[in-house]
Amino acid sequence: MTPNDSFAVVRAPVDTTSHYAVDIDVRTADEVYDPAFEIIIEQMLVRLGEDPEREGLKRTPLRVAKALDFLTSGYTTPMESVVNNALFQSESEDMVIVKDIEFYSLCEHHMLPFFGRVHVAYVPKDKIIGLSKIARVVDVFARRLQVQERLTNQIADAMMEILEARGVGVVAEASHFCMMMRGVQKQNSSTITSAMRGSFRDDARTRAEFMSLVRP
Repeated sequence: MTPNDSFAVVRAPVDTTSHYAVDIDVRTADEVYDPAFEIIIEQMLVRLGEDPEREGLKRTPLRVAKALDFLTSGYTTPMESVVNNALFQSESEDMVIVKDIEFYSLCEHHMLPFFGRVHVAYVPKDKIIGLSKIARVVDVFARRLQVQERLTNQIADAMMEILEARGVGVVAEASHFCMMMRGVQKQNSSTITSAMRGSFRDDARTRAEFMSLVRP
């Protein structure tokens, strides 16, 4: 495969509805995924001093291309398809919390993983949302090149927009490989961020209730 080769590119679909990258390592004999992307990955392997033609690396460019497309699929996932009409009329005004939503993302500074859990709460105003959709909203923003601070705020803003809620609270806790594998190499460090909207920002009692319920 050389940069001058000509290809008809057919990108395999990325399953953005699953927590897992379905068939990410499966390649049929006639599959063409993204040759231009694979060439870049081959060049990276050469730059690192490797031989892309050796047995263990022959399929690596394909696997990496598929994996990165999956891990950044949040850029191309419409929020409408995530919510999928799972909004329901409700007279409830009591807080709803979904705790310990695991997420995996890539740091935009080094493209190394960071991962952790998110707690999302909202106080309804006429509408509630299917609980699994809250986790899917988290995934839409986690599956991008990110910083944790932005991720936390994007989840909060999206929930407010979708639900027109009285308030939304989001707390995220994550470990960052850019601090663990390189740089300061602190293995036990974690980062906590929060974003409060509406009544969670304006009412100290609502905020305190939320924080007490998600505290380990």
